[in-house]
Amino acid sequence: MDNKSYIDPENIPQHVAIIMDGNGRWAKQHGEDRIFGHHEGVNSVREIVEACGEIGVKYLTLYAFSTENWNRPKDEVDALMELLVATISLETPNLHSKGVKLHVIGDVKSLPQSCQAELNESIKITANNNKVNLILALSYSSKWEITNAVKQIAEKVKSNQIELKDINSNLIDKHLNTSAFPDPELMIRTSGEHRISNFLLWQLAYAEFYFTNTLWPEFRKEDFYKAILSYQKRERRFGLTGEQIQQP
Repeated sequence: MDNKSYIDPENIPQHVAIIMDGNGRWAKQHGEDRIFGHHEGVNSVREIVEACGEIGVKYLTLYAFSTENWNRPKDEVDALMELLVATISLETPNLHSKGVKLHVIGDVKSLPQSCQAELNESIKITANNNKVNLILALSYSSKWEITNAVKQIAEKVKSNQIELKDINSNLIDKHLNTSAFPDPELMIRTSGEHRISNFLLWQLAYAEFYFTNTLWPEFRKEDFYKAILSYQKRERRFGLTGEQIQQP
């Protein structure tokens, strides 16, 4: 089925966020260890980044590693970090050639130095690209992000840089890791789970959610286009009534 041909090019979400879930279960189904699933998941990342470029999605945020993931078995975490370094190194030329600009959100300083170095190099190489903004959420959690924003704002109040009356949603936006990006209009989660797992809690306030039973290593362009088609059937009201939205 060619889902892409049914997509309305005038109604493309500017920003899509994805919780890439199911690598471990996919590996188990294939009689392999969990890291094998993570390796295969890289192929899905490559396809979805390409799909975004093809239909005009400008921002793609991928939940790659949460702060809670540090609590997984050490051998899996170590293998994930090694995979991250290798993947960034191998994929950067391809990203660059396709006009992809890399960004990172999260507690980057908690990552191994080798990861930080590869990330910084890739960010530098792709800095002038503008076709797709690929945002990796690494060592990220929304509660961590919001807590940091509150601390920053509190320090500014304490030092008389701002007053309490200045605190509003726009000010909070400016102190989040995502301050340079628009909020996602669509959030996709693979593997059949129906939760957002501490991911972009503030930014997803008005996003449309799409859940699929497909495991991440099997999620391909046609699956992504299907999610876009589902999004295009939604009526986005932002607290208004349907009648208000339909008024000219």
